[in-house]
Amino acid sequence: MFEAFQADPRRSSVFATQQRWLMAHIGLALHFRRDPTDYRREMTTSRFLDVIGQHAVASRNTADAFIKEMLHYNFIEYQPSGEDGRIRPLQPSADSLEAVTGWVLVHLQTLDSLDGGNRLATYLARPDVLAGVQPLVADGLLSSNPVREPKQTFSLFTWLNNGGVVMDWLISGVDPDHAGLERIPTGVVSIGDFANWLKLSRTHLARKLRDAENLGSVGWMGQRGHSVMWISNSFYQEYMSAQAVKLAIIDAAFAASFPSSASGTIQAER
Repeated sequence: MFEAFQADPRRSSVFATQQRWLMAHIGLALHFRRDPTDYRREMTTSRFLDVIGQHAVASRNTADAFIKEMLHYNFIEYQPSGEDGRIRPLQPSADSLEAVTGWVLVHLQTLDSLDGGNRLATYLARPDVLAGVQPLVADGLLSSNPVREPKQTFSLFTWLNNGGVVMDWLISGVDPDHAGLERIPTGVVSIGDFANWLKLSRTHLARKLRDAENLGSVGWMGQRGHSVMWISNSFYQEYMSAQAVKLAIIDAAFAASFPSSASGTIQAER
């Protein structure tokens, strides 16, 4: 995931906050479930705004601004006009679909590493099945209480631009041998270096980290900003639980798309 972020930070910004992440999944699901023979089931701005409102993911203005941004950076594009020139269907660009495929492959490989399954190989033999898997993933994410209402520290970072990457970076710096400690050392020392790598405002990141510090979720082994940062064991468990829920949703979507494939059953509280 870090490699994807470093290779294309702007495209990764589509998933910069949980709200944008869910909007992107809704848009993709509408695209894959479209019916080109029925304009009422095409992926259009109007349909996107309606579904965003139905699921209370964002305000209409926020969702409209998101669509405009995706068009501006060519993450989505208009399809050629059909018989009714008033209908302007949207579709993901080829590069965006490639990025989504990479996201799916990473998670299938992770699931396989947990139980020795063969999801990745099965998917690679039928990459066209993305059109069936992704909408089921979107359904699972939108209907999951743990996803929609994350716990306190996780929720704090999900509203920060690139907040998911912030948490990934903190967790990736944890030595597994230290995971049982109440205060778990990370690899972060300098907030400035951390912010620069993430292309975030140092002030904004520092404010969020201070909020997390007030919750007892992060802290410093010594002087703030000049020593190794630690995360609390409860924050670590929040992160692990959130990843487990996401993987369980993806696993269920894959199993529904490949009911006869050999794969394990990963379960998490939904």
